[in-house]
Amino acid sequence: MQQQYLDAYDAQLRTTPEVSGASSAVAHGPLLLATFPCGRGFITYAGLGDLDADGVALLVDAATDHFVRLPEVTEVEWKTRGHDRAPGLHGALVARGFVPEDPESIMIGEAHLLAQQVDIPSQVTIRRSRSDDEVLAAGEMQGLVFDDPDWRSRAESVITRLHEDASTELWIAVVDDVVVSAGRLEPVPDTEFAGLWGGATLPGWRGRGIYRALTAERARSALARGIRYLQSDSTEFSRPILERSGFLKVSTTTPYVWTRPTG
Repeated sequence: MQQQYLDAYDAQLRTTPEVSGASSAVAHGPLLLATFPCGRGFITYAGLGDLDADGVALLVDAATDHFVRLPEVTEVEWKTRGHDRAPGLHGALVARGFVPEDPESIMIGEAHLLAQQVDIPSQVTIRRSRSDDEVLAAGEMQGLVFDDPDWRSRAESVITRLHEDASTELWIAVVDDVVVSAGRLEPVPDTEFAGLWGGATLPGWRGRGIYRALTAERARSALARGIRYLQSDSTEFSRPILERSGFLKVSTTTPYVWTRPTG
């Protein structure tokens, strides 16, 4: 089952689906170099073929030069996967100023197995967000959980996406009009997948089944749309919760981030 999920992930979710919403995307060899609003660059690929370390280093040079020449881009993420063959990639990225962040687990599960009934505290209500203010409230909560000072710009990007793409959903858990947990469901066009993104729960409300229930509600919504698989890149906080919900870890992903020097 794990290999089946990984094969589906590699075949359906890499390259073009990852850059939907980009303002531009250009190919360089196996790489896809995308520029997103708010000054963010993104580098992905389906594989690096039989390149040796020298060939990989040349790709890193070309990708870095591409974004250096775009002054509006202030940060670039190179998305790596643990199951890829990529000789010398870590060293080449670090040598060119990319900094590795914490690895995340690539989690995949079948929606019908994840649509479980989960008991939660009676004062908690789980539903889709109803207004821009609720999206901002969810973004502020996520900013607190992830220590993200740029939460507002990210929340505003979510608002724009929700207005432009009716298939994207933000689900929230609310207690007395306070958002205590949230996460998005983002169907991937022309695939069997939807992504679970932005999942977070305030520390005081963890361990009560809320995030598992939020996942189950999103799974039911995905099933109603005819979606087979759910996928998430998960931190070590959310990975055990998703495993209890029926997800399998199929690989890892590590973002390497380059930040444009100031001054």
